[in-house]
Amino acid sequence: MKQSSLIIGRQPLIEAIRAGRAVDKILIGRNTSGEAIVEIRQLALEHRIPVQQVPVEKLNSLTRANHQGVLAIAGLVQYLDLQQVIDHVVTQGQTPLFVMLDGVTDVRNIGAIARTALCCGAQALIIPDKGVGALNEEAMKSSAGALERINICRVNSLLKAVDSLHLNGIKVFTSEMKATMKVSELPLTEPCCIVMGSEDKGVQPYIHKAADEHFSIPMAGDFDSLNVSVAAGIVGWWFWAATTRVGPRSSGTAPCSAPSICPRWDSSTQAAGRVSSSPRTSGASGPR
Repeated sequence: MKQSSLIIGRQPLIEAIRAGRAVDKILIGRNTSGEAIVEIRQLALEHRIPVQQVPVEKLNSLTRANHQGVLAIAGLVQYLDLQQVIDHVVTQGQTPLFVMLDGVTDVRNIGAIARTALCCGAQALIIPDKGVGALNEEAMKSSAGALERINICRVNSLLKAVDSLHLNGIKVFTSEMKATMKVSELPLTEPCCIVMGSEDKGVQPYIHKAADEHFSIPMAGDFDSLNVSVAAGIVGWWFWAATTRVGPRSSGTAPCSAPSICPRWDSSTQAAGRVSSSPRTSGASGPR
C-alpha cells in the first residue's frame, strides 16, 4: 500500500477528519487506548467511518513510522450523506435514480458500475461501510473518472438506507434471477433505486424482502450467469431508454451526451412530501 494513502498517528488522523478529508477505514491496534483514541472513535461514528481493531503487527506491516497504535486509509472520493443527496436531487428538479451495491466486492466491477450509472443518468451510488470492495486506485481507473463525478453515499446499514429511500417516495427494485417481472416492465420513470447484489449470493434476503419490486433480465438459452457490471449496464440502458422516450427533450447537458428528459412524478408520489413536479434533467450533478 502506498504510504501517501495512509494517515499515520493519532493527532494527524483527528485533524484530517476534522478538516473533512475522505477516510475509507480506520485501523486501531488491539489494547490501544487514550483520550485521543476515544476522540477518534467518536469522530468515526459521527462521520460514518468504519473502525477495525487489528493486531499491532498489522499496523507495523503497513508502515515503519511511529503510528501510535492507529492509522487510517485515506479515501480517494468524498462520501456524502444520503438524505442530503436526495434533497439536492429533488431541489434540482431531477427524478432520483440511485444504484445500491450489496456485497459487490470486485473493485473493477464497482468502477464499471459507476461508469455505467453516470452515463445512464443515475445521480448516486449507495454502498455499505462493510462488505464492499474498496474505492481504490483500481476502482477509480475502471470507472474512467466516474467515481469522481457521481455522488457516493456510504451507509452503515443498507436496510436503513432502504427505509430512508421509502420515506422520500423512492421505490427500491432488486434483481432476482427467477422474478416474473422483466427489467423492461419496471416503472423506471418513477423515483427509484436499483439494487445490484453479488454474483455468488445475490441480494441479501432482508433487502430483497424490503424491496418494492423484483425483476429479472431475460437471457437466451439456459445460461443464467451475467457479470454484475454487465447486468447493471442492461438495467441502466432500460432506464435511459424509458426516460428518453417520454416528454420533451431538454437543452441541458447529460452524461455521455445522452439527451435529457423531463418525466413528471405522479400526484401520489408528490403527496409524499419530498417530491417536486419540476422537470428532471438526466445527469449526476450533486451537492459536491
